[in-house]
Amino acid sequence: MATIIPAEDSVPYRPAHVPDEDFRLAERPASTFDFRYVVGTIRGNLILIGAIVAAAVALAIVATLLQTPRYTASATLQINDGTSRVFKDDGGDGSAEMPIWDTDRNLKTQVDILKSRALAQRVAQKLKLGSNPQFFQSQGLNPPERDRPAAAADAMATDLVQGNLSVNLPRDSRIITVSWESADPRMSALVAGTYASEFIQANLQRKFDSSAYARNFIAEQLNETKKRLEESERALNNYSRANGLVRISEPAPDGKGEGGSTSVTANSLIQFNTAANEATARRIAAEARARSVSSGALTSAPEVLNNGTVALLLQQRATAQAELQEERARHLDGYPTVVAKAAQIAGLDRQIAEAAAGVRKSIQSEYEAARAAESRLTGEVERLKSDTLGEQDRTVQYSLLAREADTNRQLYDGLLQRYKELNASAGISLSNIAVIDNADVPLSPSSPNLMRNLVFAFALGLALAAITVFVKDHFDDSIRVPEDVEQKLDLALLGVVPTSAGEDPDEALADPKSAVSEAYNSLRGSLLYSTSDGLPQVVLVTSAHPSEGKTTTSFAIASSFARMGKTVLLIDADLRRPSLHRRTGAPNAHGLSNLLTSRDPIETAVQPGSQPGLTLLTSGAIPPSPTELLSGPRFEQIVQEAARRFELVVIDSPPILGLADAPTIAPLADGVVFVVEVERSRHGSLKAALRRLRGTRPVILGAVLTKFDPVKASNRHSQFYGSDYYQYGQAPTDS
Repeated sequence: MATIIPAEDSVPYRPAHVPDEDFRLAERPASTFDFRYVVGTIRGNLILIGAIVAAAVALAIVATLLQTPRYTASATLQINDGTSRVFKDDGGDGSAEMPIWDTDRNLKTQVDILKSRALAQRVAQKLKLGSNPQFFQSQGLNPPERDRPAAAADAMATDLVQGNLSVNLPRDSRIITVSWESADPRMSALVAGTYASEFIQANLQRKFDSSAYARNFIAEQLNETKKRLEESERALNNYSRANGLVRISEPAPDGKGEGGSTSVTANSLIQFNTAANEATARRIAAEARARSVSSGALTSAPEVLNNGTVALLLQQRATAQAELQEERARHLDGYPTVVAKAAQIAGLDRQIAEAAAGVRKSIQSEYEAARAAESRLTGEVERLKSDTLGEQDRTVQYSLLAREADTNRQLYDGLLQRYKELNASAGISLSNIAVIDNADVPLSPSSPNLMRNLVFAFALGLALAAITVFVKDHFDDSIRVPEDVEQKLDLALLGVVPTSAGEDPDEALADPKSAVSEAYNSLRGSLLYSTSDGLPQVVLVTSAHPSEGKTTTSFAIASSFARMGKTVLLIDADLRRPSLHRRTGAPNAHGLSNLLTSRDPIETAVQPGSQPGLTLLTSGAIPPSPTELLSGPRFEQIVQEAARRFELVVIDSPPILGLADAPTIAPLADGVVFVVEVERSRHGSLKAALRRLRGTRPVILGAVLTKFDPVKASNRHSQFYGSDYYQYGQAPTDS
């Protein structure tokens, strides 16, 4: 039961039994993506889609036929990592390999070089394209005028060469395809081939230029280093001459070349020190021999025994002694031969003694000579030591100057060697770029490609058609199928009323088995469970535009619930173009307008309907200002009084757009039923009407779709409505 609010209260009447949650659910039902809706939209716009696609394909065919055939010639190049050389270095293979991680960057760099303007300019200058009329004709252009500067023609030719070039580097490959396109197949092959050769030449030229720069740079450094070397050596020689320093070069330890250098004084010191050491060793040895011959028996000394003369005499004495023994064995001591042998032995003993004495004297003399030589050499070493120490003080600055000269000499030798290597290898490096396929003259045009253009046009047409249909569907709120109610209006669908197909709506409603009656019976069931409390007591029926079936829907709802045994009041609140009295044949002399302008009770204006339980309240006389009457407190009092006396109150209101009546009285109802006519051309009017209606925050129960043709909808939108929509049980079948 609706809450009764006093008429003098300024707060508008709002039903209290409908919670806010139900209000939100009834006003904005959840909407999800519907694939069938998409298919239906496509089928509904097949003509438009077909027209757009056909237009795109036709334009592609016309454009293809109007285009001049163009030919593309291609040359393929292989880009290697390293740069080979004719002369190989020691231990190398004659190539300079780059790091693996830098390979991709190097390939992309080569592609950028191929696309550069500098290379295009080389090609144009190589072929003299700026003065070649055939070249400009192959591009569909007129040759430059003869009075035009040559630089401008060359620049124009360079732009054309660069603009028609395409370079393709497949992924994970070192093969680059260089293509050039023009209307002349021979010109295309010529330019593409020249591009490949000039690319290799430019690569070699860059390397040669880089080598020339290095040679020039090293030559400059070599001259500067040579000057510094001369200055440092001259300073070293001047210092040596001023300080009396004489340096002697020493051989290297390996015997090849020269090692370090030493002064004459130091070298003499080394030599005299060595000689002094040797003299000391000789003196010690001579002293040992002298002591050996000075002590003990002279003939027992090793030095004497080792003397040749002494050894010979000893041998002769031994022989004579043996012969003497033999003589004594045969003769007496006085025998002449015995005496002779004894005398011989005595003479040999004297000779041995004299020889031994001579050996001892010789050893003594050798010792004295060794001692004297040692003394002299030792003195000379001491003198040279003093001279060397003095010379070392003067050699400090000499060493600094010598190191500077050595450093400059090493730099000079290194630069000289590098300069010789660069001169020997300049300009003889091999290119790391090789031509795999030469640019042959193309036999067939590469463009225009009719099949490719048709496929592209077809895809583009489909895309444009999709965008067009999307925009059209997005900005068009026309309702064509029941699913559009939720998709486009965010409203719950309460019922679908089929078209009467030329039959009078009242006659269709009078037939309980007609499709229209069945549709309104279904609507009645939806209203019974439209809120948490069941059937709303006060129901407002409205629409965006006139003649959408809201009066028929209001009458059908009231009649349907009256047949259920409920007491129903049907109010015609359309005070501008009332139609309830004409539909029911009821008199309209006294109606709602009379109640709004007076304090008469409601019983004075209502009249019974065509069936039990149905009561009608017609509009009455049309007032001059309906909005002021409907927005005043008197209409709210009438609704409250009707809600107390009847189980259901149905209000037939004017349309929303252009009028303020329906939005004004909508908050007084427990629920609003929004009537929508199928396929009525609209451009945002439904959404505008709903925005106006929702501005007063009413409880919108949902929408009723009227004048729906299921057969037409099934053919256009593929929603499987079929021709038997609401037709079950109307005619007997064979089954």
